[in-house]
Formats: sequence, structure tokens, C-alpha cells
Amino acid sequence: MKWHHCHKLKCEIHPFSYLIFIGDAIHNIVDGLIIATTFLIDIKLGILTTFLIITHEVPQELGNFATAIYGGMRKNKAIIFTFLSQLTCIIGGLLGYYFLSKEMLLPLLPFAAGGFIYIAASDLLPELHKELNIKKSIISFILFSVGLAFIVVMKLFSVE
Repeated sequence: MKWHHCHKLKCEIHPFSYLIFIGDAIHNIVDGLIIATTFLIDIKLGILTTFLIITHEVPQELGNFATAIYGGMRKNKAIIFTFLSQLTCIIGGLLGYYFLSKEMLLPLLPFAAGGFIYIAASDLLPELHKELNIKKSIISFILFSVGLAFIVVMKLFSVE
């Protein structure tokens, strides 16, 4: 394996532009597995999970696109790579739908939930504590409260 490392300020296309899409493709396969798992357990849970993953994916994919552009990738190429990395979510969903047995579904659900809790605890909460601007802190608190209220409303209207 040959490792190319660009030492110049300006490379034709910096290697991280490709690596971000490889990591994103793997991440999206897992997202697809999570979506398939939740749909197989309950259709309402599947719809909710899909909605939540989409709200997470939109800013992430915009960030990946911007990072690729910053790394020297042309816009059209970055759009194609972003689209291709998103297709792996469908691959993960199909793998989950066709290959997950009923015995595997219930253990996977807490695993997926734990992943989301880990992200919130390790990435999001520390960022909230860094904010010194009171206005931004209030906005963050309001958005957090809206998210919490959304979860409560979904629980109230879900069928057991």
C-alpha cells in the first residue's frame, strides 16, 4: 500500500477529500441497517428513525461536500461522490431487510440507540458547554427543548 501525503499548501485534490467519502459510506451503511431494523420492528418507529437520520444527514453531507471542495475537488465531482456515499445507506437497508433475523432485531435496537446517545454525550454536550454567548446558549437550550418535546409527543402518539 502506498500512502500519498501532500506537503504543499495546494494539491490537485487533497487525499482527505476522498477519505471523508469512504468514512461516510461506511457510516451510511450503518444508518441503513438502523433504518431497516426499526422498520422491521415497527413501521412508526421506522418512519421516526428515518426522519431523524435524514435531519442528521443533511448537515453532515453539506459538511462533507464543503470539505471536498476545500480539498480541491470540483463541485460536480463532489456532488457525485456525495450521492454515491448516500447510496450506501440503501445498501445497508437492503442488507438489514433481507439478512437480519427476528432474533437479531431486538439486540440491534439498543445498540443503535446507544450509538446516538454516545454521539450526544461525547460530541454535542461538550460543544454546548464551550459557548459563552448567552443568546446562543438560550437558542441551543430552546432547540434542545423542542427536540425533547418532539420525543415526548412521538411517545404519546405511538401505538404499543
